[in-house]
Amino acid sequence: MQKISLCLAGALAMLGATCASAENGNAEIGYERGALGFEALMANDNEMALRQIQSAKSVPHNDPARLINLGRAHARLGNDGQARQAFEAAANCKEHFDIILSNGKVMNSRKAAMLSLQSLKR
Repeated sequence: MQKISLCLAGALAMLGATCASAENGNAEIGYERGALGFEALMANDNEMALRQIQSAKSVPHNDPARLINLGRAHARLGNDGQARQAFEAAANCKEHFDIILSNGKVMNSRKAAMLSLQSLKR
C-alpha cells in the first residue's frame, strides 16, 4: 500500500497535529506540492486549500486523499453537504491505502474518511 501525507487537522481533535514533511519539504508525499491543499489547510486558509485541491490536474478526482482534504476544506467553510459527499466518496472509493495524518499517525484512507464523516455529524 502507498503511504501519503494528508491533512486532517481539526477533523478530529485527537488527530490534529503538525505533519512530518518529506525530505524535499513537500508534506504531500507522492503528490505535487499544493495538490492536496495540505499547507493551506494547516494554515487554516480553507479557501486557498479548496482552490488548490480543485485545480490540481495531477490528482484524479476519485483519489481518497484528495477527497478527504476536499471534504475537510468544505467542512471548515460550512459547506456540510459538499463535505459529506467528499467524505462518503472517499469512504466508498474502490482504491484505498494507508495515509499519514497530520499528527504522523498512519491510517487507512477509508477509516480516515469514515471518522471525518462522523465528525461532521457532531
